[in-house]
Amino acid sequence: MPRGSQHDLTGILLGDGPYPVLRVDDGGEWRLDVSGRYHHLLGRRVRVSGTRSEFDMLDVKRIEPA
Repeated sequence: MPRGSQHDLTGILLGDGPYPVLRVDDGGEWRLDVSGRYHHLLGRRVRVSGTRSEFDMLDVKRIEPA
């Protein structure tokens, strides 16, 4: 997947480390560069839209409960 590609993903939002992590259904994980409020979604199933900025990082445009 090239950098700059758009992604719409669904999974569980985890709060490990300096970045929140989205664990998707196939077992993959994405680090999320997200600003704003997201802590109330930790541990819940969410839908994330964003742009790939690094190997395993998404710049989040939208995050919401799934």
